[in-house]
Amino acid sequence: MFNLLCMDLYRIKRSKFAYVCFGCLLGVIFLSYLMVWLMATPKGQETALKLGMLPLNELEEGRALLAEADVLAMFRESGMDGGMYSLIFGVAVALLVCGDYQGGFMKNIMSLHRQRQVYIGSKLMAAGILNFLYLALGFAFNMLMNQLFQHMVPASDWRATLFYLGWAWVLTTGFAALIILLCVLSRSTTIGVLGAVFGGSGLIVMLLHSITSQFHLGGWVEYTIYYNLTYGPSSYASVGDLRGAAVGLAFLALYSAASVVAVRKRDI
Repeated sequence: MFNLLCMDLYRIKRSKFAYVCFGCLLGVIFLSYLMVWLMATPKGQETALKLGMLPLNELEEGRALLAEADVLAMFRESGMDGGMYSLIFGVAVALLVCGDYQGGFMKNIMSLHRQRQVYIGSKLMAAGILNFLYLALGFAFNMLMNQLFQHMVPASDWRATLFYLGWAWVLTTGFAALIILLCVLSRSTTIGVLGAVFGGSGLIVMLLHSITSQFHLGGWVEYTIYYNLTYGPSSYASVGDLRGAAVGLAFLALYSAASVVAVRKRDI
């Protein structure tokens, strides 16, 4: 597994998709700070009024945006809560996995590694490492943006930050396991990317929830990756705040096991 993991990490390092996806994440963070600066700060509102971007009757509403915001809240609002991070990260995972099929490497890999669960384990570990780098470097860039915008929001508590990033990593790695499963089943980059788009953005979850809610059966949504990532806590207050991590671990185990079964059953 170590050799496969090294190969995957080397591919990530040398491939453009990992840097393009990361650049998209940084772009979203920058745009979030820019929009909040325009909507909620005196200098920004003055600029927005000159550009015709902000009506006079929305000045006070805009200033209220910063009332309870901090660096962690800005990081969540810049894409974590709405699913943008999962979408972009899922696309990167789909390109990583489906590249083996598109490039014809899969037959060579399986000829050297008869135990196919090793292949799934390698992909999960590579996705987990990439996820850690995206989250850590993304949050560092988030803090840098706050400094460049003259400390627009106060710093967040480091314990709350570590707690949030920890369970967010578990949930998004569980989502990566879903994308790996889709790629193994379909062997199609298109299917993997569409899964990242519709799954990461929550379109499928919210559509199904709107239907099942008509029959008073919408409680299941609280145990989905999208819901917990969007509405999960920013700090630890009770054992119930660990539900997001538990949901992420459950889906990580489920999708990983399904991927192992799929790659064993299908001919390469």
